[in-house]
Amino acid sequence: MRSIKYILVVYDVNEKRINKVHKVLKKYIIWQQNSTFEGNVTQANIKRMIYELNKKINSKEDSILIYFFNSKTVIRKEVDGIEKWNVSSNFI
Repeated sequence: MRSIKYILVVYDVNEKRINKVHKVLKKYIIWQQNSTFEGNVTQANIKRMIYELNKKINSKEDSILIYFFNSKTVIRKEVDGIEKWNVSSNFI
């Protein structure tokens, strides 16, 4: 059985690298807001995603935070205004 995690990724990178980081993240999880992605992902894809991100960022300037949850049911999310994507429809 594949180990699937629900993750939240928030990043703050130099303007020159925003599109590169965004492009990597959208391959694996769903874009929610500026600099914020979330979704279900396998452990193998988490490793690939982190590897790809490390190739795109400057570790002395940029910051990427990844929050790991065992499932989406252990967190509570409230949205004021519109939600851009329904993460529960995220394909694995």
